[in-house]
Amino acid sequence: MTIKVQAVPCRQDNYAWLLVDTDTGTVALCDPGEAAPALAALQALPEPGRCDFVLLTHHHADHVEGVAAVVAATGAKVVGAAADAHRLPPLDHALAPGDGLALGKARAVVIDTPGHTRGHIAFHVQAPAAEPDALLCGDTLFSLGCGKLLEGTAEEMFLSLQRLRVLPPDTLVCCGHEYTESNARFALTVEPDNEALRARAAAVRALRADGKPTVPTTIAEELATNPFLRAPDVATLAARRLAKDSFR
Repeated sequence: MTIKVQAVPCRQDNYAWLLVDTDTGTVALCDPGEAAPALAALQALPEPGRCDFVLLTHHHADHVEGVAAVVAATGAKVVGAAADAHRLPPLDHALAPGDGLALGKARAVVIDTPGHTRGHIAFHVQAPAAEPDALLCGDTLFSLGCGKLLEGTAEEMFLSLQRLRVLPPDTLVCCGHEYTESNARFALTVEPDNEALRARAAAVRALRADGKPTVPTTIAEELATNPFLRAPDVATLAARRLAKDSFR
């Protein structure tokens, strides 16, 4: 069995994520913030137009605006946080932290990740032992960054990141935006002597110069280079997040 993971660029700098279980053909689409790119990606599948599940990490418009059109075109079942159901599109499966959903032969387990929004969740897609897992983390963990604290607190974000940092090191980090180049510039102000970070920042600049995405990354890469995931305590995370908010 193979779980294929594909980034779907949409809006200005968003990513939706397409997951396909090649054994069963099961298709899941995470955070379709725009309908047209999501539907085009579904049409390009071996089973054109198939979508079994739409997974939602949080309620922001740039992650949910394409949901209605995808559901209308495919009949997909919508999956999201039970605690945030009042401000998400109508849910067919309202899940709590620790709940799981079968995606063909894989399993998506809900992780509670408040901080960016109070009802934010992530999906840990557990693949067979020979394959890397995938983390659909929305706007909680970014490549070299973390989400702004729009509704939650630094303590909530710190605890959310602690839940993610213990996932298997080769887990693919599938985040919601292409923010890596800006995040790298900030990260270098925090840890200018981090050789792994310096090398990664150079690689990121080259990718973006070629118009290529910088994601997915991995938990191992983030543990080595992400100043937010590397923050040792809440106060450090809060100071770094405040500094990033005004960084240009």
